[in-house]
Amino acid sequence: MTALMFLIPAALALGGLGLAAFFWTVKSGQYDDPDGDAARILIDDDEEGPAPDQ
Repeated sequence: MTALMFLIPAALALGGLGLAAFFWTVKSGQYDDPDGDAARILIDDDEEGPAPDQ
């Protein structure tokens, strides 16, 4: 029973942290234009030439 006194607040804190991180990513625009990203992966970049060496 005493373990629940620790685990319940810890679970609520981690859940709140995850929710705050989700809202931060929404606010920073991480989920903008998901359809464009899905179509962009199909574009072949070989037409532009080889990638520069790093």
